[in-house]
Parts: sequence; structure tokens; C-alpha cells
Amino acid sequence: MEFTLNDLEEVTSSDIEYFLGFLSHYSYNGKIHTCNERAKARKLSSVRAMFKYFFNKNMLSVDNAAKVSTPKLHEKPIIRLDNNEIFNIIDVVESGDGLTAHQRAYHEKNKVRDAAILMLFLGTGIRISELVGLNNENLNFKDNSFIVTRKGGNKAILYFDNDVSAVLQRYIDYKQLNEFSTAPSAPLFISNKNNRITVRAVENLVEKYAKIVSPLKKISPHKLRSTYGTQLYRATGDIYIVADVLGHKDVNTTRKHYAAISDDNRRSVVGKVKLSRSDTDEETDN
Repeated sequence: MEFTLNDLEEVTSSDIEYFLGFLSHYSYNGKIHTCNERAKARKLSSVRAMFKYFFNKNMLSVDNAAKVSTPKLHEKPIIRLDNNEIFNIIDVVESGDGLTAHQRAYHEKNKVRDAAILMLFLGTGIRISELVGLNNENLNFKDNSFIVTRKGGNKAILYFDNDVSAVLQRYIDYKQLNEFSTAPSAPLFISNKNNRITVRAVENLVEKYAKIVSPLKKISPHKLRSTYGTQLYRATGDIYIVADVLGHKDVNTTRKHYAAISDDNRRSVVGKVKLSRSDTDEETDN
């Protein structure tokens, strides 16, 4: 069936709103599909772009898509590891406790590498794309720093503490002992096939260990980055430092890491406002 500009001219804003409602639950190729508010917003954005293009080219007399409101987007809860879960996931990488028999078959070979990856996430807030792009030459143990390529291609120097340094040095020693390439331009983190580790492989290993220590949370490398952002803000109280370390160009992006901080603040003020005379009397007596 051919869809013409005349057909598009007849599409009303009500038709587009009906389409968004249809997306909530529909059948396609024998399968049931659903779209959440963000998926609907993306599809509406595409429809708007099409209408706007033809309207600006004077090929449509009216841009009805512009009249349709974007579905209200609710804030996603910020998921991160708490302090105990941070300690536990590091312990699991070292011990292998909780892994399946199949996972244990590879654990002894990969645990040094996996520990280095997790510690780098949790100790620096590095992006997964930055991590898989690291080469051996990017590490500098003299001042515990490394160079990453940020979004847009800019280079940045990040720093790590002695705990991260020790795990990374152990991994470098492991590579030398097992005759993996330690040439400066060779990839830092490698797969079992001695190739640069992929983003998907890193996502899988994070999920594998996280499921053991926090089965109810869907922890990804980005959630480990959020964990670091929260820990760093708690330690410094400086949003601009956190934004700079995480590589955020917009400080408002960094604020997403502080849901837990705000919750801490709300809890801390409970009981500060007195609502009974007895409470006031007790303070006077004291």
C-alpha cells in the first residue's frame, strides 16, 4: 500500500494520539508488543520530524504532529550498589563463591582480569567504551594515572588509588607470566581469544558477578559508574569535581547520581522539627 502526501495531509493530531495509545499494547507478526513512555516519545519524535520536514518544504499545509504533547516521562530510579555490595562483589570475583560449575571453569583463568575491570569501574567511574579502548601504554603506575579517550575524541587523564593500582599491577604481571602481549599499543583488557575485550563481554561479566551479590538489582557497567559518582559526591560534596571526573559536560547530568544523597538528607532531618510540647520541654531541661 502506497502512502502519499495527500494521506499525510489528512492525518490529524487526534490520529497521532490514537497511534500513541495503540502502542501501549499491540500485535505485530503474531507477537504482542508494548511500548513504555520513553519508547512512545521516541516514536513521536520521528513522526514530528517527518511532518516538520514536509511542512517546512511547503508540501503540507499544517503540521499536526506539533500539536501532540510528548508523553510525560517519569524519572527512572537510580540503581547502584551500596557499600556492602561493593565489598561483596569484589570478594566474589576473588573467591568465585556463588558461580555455577560452568562459570567456575573459566573463573580461575579470568578472575585477575575481571577483578581489575571491576575495580577500575568502581574506583574511577570510567565509561565502558573508555575501558575497552584502553591500551597497555595508557597506564602510568608512577603517579597512578591513565589516559582515556572521552566522548568526542578528547583525551583526559584520570587517577586511581593504591587499591586499584595493586589490582591493575597484578593483572599486568599475570599477562606477562602467561605471555600475553604487553606491547604498549596492545589492548589492556583481552578476551580468552587474546583479542581486545568487547563491550558485550564486559557487560556479561559485570552482570554475572552482580547477580550473586545483588540479585534484585539489574547492575550494568553504567550502574557501577553511578555507584562511583555517588561515592565520590559523598566524599567531596562537590558536584563540579564529580562532573569533571565523570566527563559530564553538563552538571545537570551529574545530578542524576544524587538520588541517594537526597534521600540521606531527608532521613537526617527526621525529628528536627518538634511537634509536641514534651519534646520542647525536654530540650529546655537539657
